[in-house]
Amino acid sequence: MISPAPAVSRLSRSRAALVASCLLAAAFVAAGTLPLSGHAQTSAPAAAAQAESAKLSLTVSADRADAIYRQGETVTFTIRVTGADAAPEAQWTLSKDGVAPKRSGTVALVNGAATVTGSLDEPGFLLCQVTLPDPAAKPDAKGKTTALGGAAIDPLKIAPSLPVPDDFDAFWAEKKKALAAIPVNARLTPVAPPKSADATKIETFDLQADSLGAPVSGYYARPAGAKPKSLPAILTVHGAGVRSSSLSGPANWAGRGLIALDINAHGLPNGKPASFYEALAKGELRDYRARGRDSRETIYFLGMYLRLVRAIDFLTAQPEWDGRTLIVSGGSQGGAQSIVAGGLDPRVTYISAGVPALCDNTGVLVNRQRGWPKFLPETKAEAEKLPEVVEAVRYYDAMNFATRVKAEAYFTTGFIDTTCAPTSVYAAYNNLPGKKAIYNDIASGHRSSPACGKAKNDALMAYLATRK
Repeated sequence: MISPAPAVSRLSRSRAALVASCLLAAAFVAAGTLPLSGHAQTSAPAAAAQAESAKLSLTVSADRADAIYRQGETVTFTIRVTGADAAPEAQWTLSKDGVAPKRSGTVALVNGAATVTGSLDEPGFLLCQVTLPDPAAKPDAKGKTTALGGAAIDPLKIAPSLPVPDDFDAFWAEKKKALAAIPVNARLTPVAPPKSADATKIETFDLQADSLGAPVSGYYARPAGAKPKSLPAILTVHGAGVRSSSLSGPANWAGRGLIALDINAHGLPNGKPASFYEALAKGELRDYRARGRDSRETIYFLGMYLRLVRAIDFLTAQPEWDGRTLIVSGGSQGGAQSIVAGGLDPRVTYISAGVPALCDNTGVLVNRQRGWPKFLPETKAEAEKLPEVVEAVRYYDAMNFATRVKAEAYFTTGFIDTTCAPTSVYAAYNNLPGKKAIYNDIASGHRSSPACGKAKNDALMAYLATRK
């Protein structure tokens, strides 16, 4: 639960208001919690989430550079507002990564600054949301400028919300056996490489390969004239949405000396007009993420996960593959697929998972934030009314696949990510048994910072350097 630390306002108060505040605090102390409060402060932010307009800048930042704390330690979030039309006060909400308990209030800004303090008595994340009721500023959907700040509380101690199902391996072994009974039947159709690539040095293809349900559909690229058993392989996978596979990605990797395959998430034809994918997103594939969620046999992600294995079947069958290095990389839904691929297939040697989705699907059962696509309602009471969904989504939880990963792993997480919450990402990360690293993107949400992207790429390239 959130255990806020008291803070004293520098603003003058009437005696009656002060007495009322003390009585309210006493009531919360008796209940085991103390409401958060704010006070003006001018300390510089260590790491900030920022909302800006032409006239206003709002930042929220934790008071440590790494924004990492131990259970029970006080976290001080600094609110800083600059601009000619700066508001005289800010509204704040402090929560456990977006779930209850939540504490809210209004704090006056002195010289454009104030603080909110709190703590957490369990491993997790504190999320501080601040809004300014300033109609002159660039508004969010609620007509207010909003910014977030995050802090990690013993993140390496975040445990899974539920254990791996007893028959998890048996279930997926059965599915892989059914997949293996279907010939790969790979069809490669030459396509022109992107203009950014040197067409004399790489070869590019559209790939279609049979799988259970929809086919593996992607773009494949390889260096021209490569010797047998000479090249590492990389599979890149997509985040949420409906789109064609990417040709530029594999072409770029082939230019670096890898055989590379990018597959779209749904087994769709590649290279169609944007209207083709838009129509599917609004029609047949609308809300695919929740489809079939009440049974492990019908969840939409079954086909998506098995296509990962089939894509790996294709890559490892290529004569140029070195037989020892296979990377899977993606972000968000693609980050989840990277983890799943590593958990399903021991041929994977490295996974790069940016802000991964589908982690700790059942986190709500222990009053924690669950990852996208948020199969379950946001409260334990409501989630427990859907026992069949609770059971089914455990078999598709990247957190559980992480326990089976033999590959080296690199994760990223945003401390203010409200799509794939950092609590859920760490629940999966902590389940990895082998060599691993994680980049804490402190001031970022679901869109990673340039520094995070560079670190993720540098880690992958450093891994490749060890495989030469």
